[in-house]
Amino acid sequence: MLSDPWRHWATTGLWSRLLWPASTLYCVVAVARRRLYMAGARTVHKLSVPVIVVGNVTVGGTGKTPFVLWLCAQLAAAGWRPGIVLRGYGGRNRSVLRVAADSDPAYAGDEAVLLARHADGPVIAARDRVAGARALIEAGCDVVVADDGLQHYRLGRCLEIGILDGARRFGNGSCLPGGPLREPSARWDRLDFRVTQGRAAAGEWSMGLTGDKACAVKGQAEVGLAELRRVHAVAGIGHPQRFFRALEGWGLQVIAHPFPDHHRYSAKDLRFDTDDPVVMTEKDAVKCEHLGRPGLWYVPVRAVVDEELARRVLARLTAHPDIAKPVPGLRS
Repeated sequence: MLSDPWRHWATTGLWSRLLWPASTLYCVVAVARRRLYMAGARTVHKLSVPVIVVGNVTVGGTGKTPFVLWLCAQLAAAGWRPGIVLRGYGGRNRSVLRVAADSDPAYAGDEAVLLARHADGPVIAARDRVAGARALIEAGCDVVVADDGLQHYRLGRCLEIGILDGARRFGNGSCLPGGPLREPSARWDRLDFRVTQGRAAAGEWSMGLTGDKACAVKGQAEVGLAELRRVHAVAGIGHPQRFFRALEGWGLQVIAHPFPDHHRYSAKDLRFDTDDPVVMTEKDAVKCEHLGRPGLWYVPVRAVVDEELARRVLARLTAHPDIAKPVPGLRS
C-alpha cells in the first residue's frame, strides 16, 4: 500500500520545496498546452451536441462520480438523452468501448462499470474522448457528459463544471508533483460552475454524499450501517480517510485499510486478523465480486446538490444559440 501523498501536499514542506522546479515546469506546460488549444494552434473538436465537462483541478477523490450520476439524472428528467464518456482509468481497454453493468472492471475500468450500473444513458470508455463522444451521439444521445475531461482540451465543450474537496481544497497550492494541482488554481475561478464536496466558499455550490445502508457485494442482502458495529473498512479511492470518517460518523468502530486509487484487489488483500465484516465503497466492490469471499459489504452513496444548480445548468444549455431545446413528451 502506498502512503497518501496529500500528507505532503497539504503544506509547503521539505518535499514540496525539493520538487518545486518540477512543479514549476509542470505548471508552465499545463498553461501553455491550454493556451495552444484556445489560440487554435491545436485542434478542438466541436461536436453536433452539447458537451458538459465535469472534472478536477486537483488529483484525488472529490465525489465526481456521484455528481456525474446526479447531473445525468437531472438532464434525463428535463427531457435530454445524456451519455457519459470517460477514459476508463485503470482498465486495459484501448478501443471505444460501450460499458455494461456486467463489464469486467479490469478491462473497462472500475469507475466506468460503476457508472454503467446507475447512469441514465449509455457509458463509453475510450482513451480518445472525441471518438467516444461521437459513439454516444451515434447511440442517440443529445448531450454528452465528459467525466474527468477538464484537461482533455481536444474535446470541445459548452460548459465546464469543477468538483473540489472542501477540506483539502488546493493543498499547498503547487502543481504536481510537489502539490496536488493539475493546473494552476486560477483555473478554478474560470469554470462555469464550481461544486465543492463539504463546506463551499463564495461562488461555489455545496455537495454532500449520503448513504446509510450496506449492501452485500454478492447477493441482495442489505443492512443498516449502524448494525455492523465494528468493521474492516477498505477503500481504494482518491481520499480513503473521508470514507473511514463517514463510517465512524455512523457510530462504527473502524479498522481502516487504505489502498491506492483504482487498486486491483486479490483475495489476500482482504484477509484480516479478525472475522469482522469488511465494508468498502461501491467503486471497490465492483472489483471484488469475483473473489467470492463472504462477509463483504459496500456502501452505496448518492450526491445531494441544490436543485437550483440543475436549473442553472439547464438554462445555460437551452440558452445556447446552437443547441435545440428538448420538448417534454417528445424525447424518449
